Amino acid sequence: MSLFDILIRGGWLMLPIALSSIVVIALGVNRWLILRREGAKLDLFVKNWTEAPPDAARFRSAALTGPDFASAAAMLFNHPGADKRSEIETLAQAKLEEFEKGLGTLATLAAINPLMGFLGTVTGMIRAFMQIQNLGGNVNANVLAGGIWEALITTAAGLVVGIVALVIHNYLAAQVRKAAGALTQVGEIALRQMGGGK
Repeated sequence: MSLFDILIRGGWLMLPIALSSIVVIALGVNRWLILRREGAKLDLFVKNWTEAPPDAARFRSAALTGPDFASAAAMLFNHPGADKRSEIETLAQAKLEEFEKGLGTLATLAAINPLMGFLGTVTGMIRAFMQIQNLGGNVNANVLAGGIWEALITTAAGLVVGIVALVIHNYLAAQVRKAAGALTQVGEIALRQMGGGK
């Protein structure tokens, strides 16, 4: 019996669990690529400007071709009367929300897949005991064991998908925290280059 055949024996709840696994992998890869790219840009920008002397014109020129957040912060040079610190914090919050996209979905899938697995096991056990009743209690160990292992397939599948989703979620959350730190640094650098708060 192949792995596919075994999974099919798990029942209809294997379908949402299988779909969840595809979403977890696709979403995880997508967010990882975005965070990796954006994080690298932010880290490089911070590295280049951490010790740089204040030079508003040069900063603006570099920021316009740098990370999106640095570019948006540089645009504040065109608003001399604005509260630059407040605007940079607003920009950083919007960027952080963009980085966090998909994390809620991953957290939900990490929680719900084991529950779907347990539900599949419960419904499978109900079917197994109904079969035992239909046979009038005249069952051998093979019939009983077959019903039980089929019922447990969904639990195993749900736990695997849930664990993978949780690992991916926690890894991406750590990357978001790292990117948030870089956003803060870029904001402080921008304020320094502009000469302060307003």
